[in-house]
Amino acid sequence: MNRLGQWIGGRLARWLSGQAHTCSSSPATDMNLLARALQPGDVLLVEGSTRISTAIKYLTQSTWSHAALYVGDTLGRQAKDGTPLCFVEADIVEGVRAVGFSVFAGAHCRICRPVRLTDDDRRRLIDHACARIGHHYDLKNVVDLVRYLVPTPPVPQGWRRSMLALGSGDPTRAICSTLIAQCFQAVRYPILPHVSSRSIDSPECPGCRAEVLKIRHHSLFVPRDFDVSPYFEVVKPTLAAGFDYRRAEWAESDGGTEEGAV
Repeated sequence: MNRLGQWIGGRLARWLSGQAHTCSSSPATDMNLLARALQPGDVLLVEGSTRISTAIKYLTQSTWSHAALYVGDTLGRQAKDGTPLCFVEADIVEGVRAVGFSVFAGAHCRICRPVRLTDDDRRRLIDHACARIGHHYDLKNVVDLVRYLVPTPPVPQGWRRSMLALGSGDPTRAICSTLIAQCFQAVRYPILPHVSSRSIDSPECPGCRAEVLKIRHHSLFVPRDFDVSPYFEVVKPTLAAGFDYRRAEWAESDGGTEEGAV
């Protein structure tokens, strides 16, 4: 981008990162429970409330508008308030950065965990993410996104994903989901690959077929893909903490409709 384009992109980025007047029916996630449930290598999905979150949720038809990678204590750094910087994310204004739990306070979140990821690959995954701290956000993608905000157009569902893949293609620039997709692709862990099959040439298994995975380009991934992926386990902090419905304390009925009643 030239200087004018960078200036316009920066102004748009700051505007898009502003809070939008949105309502969520989902409760905020308890950060203490979240911290106890997370493991290094987990993907944290976030229901954002900024203007860019509105665009991403519309285009992906999903609750989730942002994704961050939990890296634990790998960085050994702390925020100004003394809390550890334990996530790597791509921020629209500041680019790829390390943040702590306070950034997600008050938001509805979900943990998506890669299953049976080896310790070596987990370390490579985290190192790959940490090495990208300081890279820029893809401002060309910001310019593309802003067209779908005011007013929100009736875009056919089949075209929406491609509208999030209009970035610059510069490897030093990223958006949140493409950053994390690149990290998992670096260790060949599948997210939502193209799946085909081939015949197995074996007399012990006539007619058998093997599943073949073909990688998708990282620019085509959006936050919801980690939620719907068959290779990631959804971890809910309340259940991971040992929830027991028999110990739940219920308020006395005030004559209104009880939970679960129709």
